[in-house]
Amino acid sequence: MTTGRLLNVGGFTPFTATDYPGRLAAVVFVQGCAWRCAYCHNPHLQPRPVRSALDWGDILVTLERRRGLLDAVVFSGGEPTTDPCLPDAMRAVRALGFEVGLHTACIYPDRLRAVLPLTDWVGFDIKAPFDDYASVTGVPGSGTVARACVEAIIASGVPSECRTTVHPDLLSPQALLRMGGELAALGVVHYVIQQFRPQGCADARLRLATGVPYPPEDTVAGLRRRFPSFLLRHA
Repeated sequence: MTTGRLLNVGGFTPFTATDYPGRLAAVVFVQGCAWRCAYCHNPHLQPRPVRSALDWGDILVTLERRRGLLDAVVFSGGEPTTDPCLPDAMRAVRALGFEVGLHTACIYPDRLRAVLPLTDWVGFDIKAPFDDYASVTGVPGSGTVARACVEAIIASGVPSECRTTVHPDLLSPQALLRMGGELAALGVVHYVIQQFRPQGCADARLRLATGVPYPPEDTVAGLRRRFPSFLLRHA
């Protein structure tokens, strides 16, 4: 039987106040992602090596020592649902008394549905209008699975935050508004626009297009009208 001790971990942050709303948390960065988004600021987490860079058992020991100091553990990546050991890892964290957060790029609908009952909060990334998803991910058909993941998250009732990283070369104002309409229609309540950060991005062309506020104010206003809760998160 697969156990949580085999979780393929590429990084660990022992303390954060920003990765799970209203909670002090640790973040476990799971190795591996099937998509190659040009603006990714964690490209070192995209490959999935045979051996884990960090030992999951050692991380559990650290978390046990931090009981009473932290509220939650967030599984991020990469794409954490890539790892078949994620459900067992979540159960191990819950057994220590922590809440469980999940950051997902919405790649694997079935795997996501399997872990949603173990999750207390989800932050999920939506990258483009669903019919134009491959322009960001580089993977044909990626919009279909992303939409299925959004539907699963909304249907689960787990508190969530939907966010989109914006870059003028990848998402026009018109595309942003169209995407906002799609997400609102699916039942997204809390939506965040995140401005592109050049740190860690391997695409030199995208890194050069920085310093100009984006998206335009009228686009932000149009998005704000679509959601009960909306936030523009600056880099």
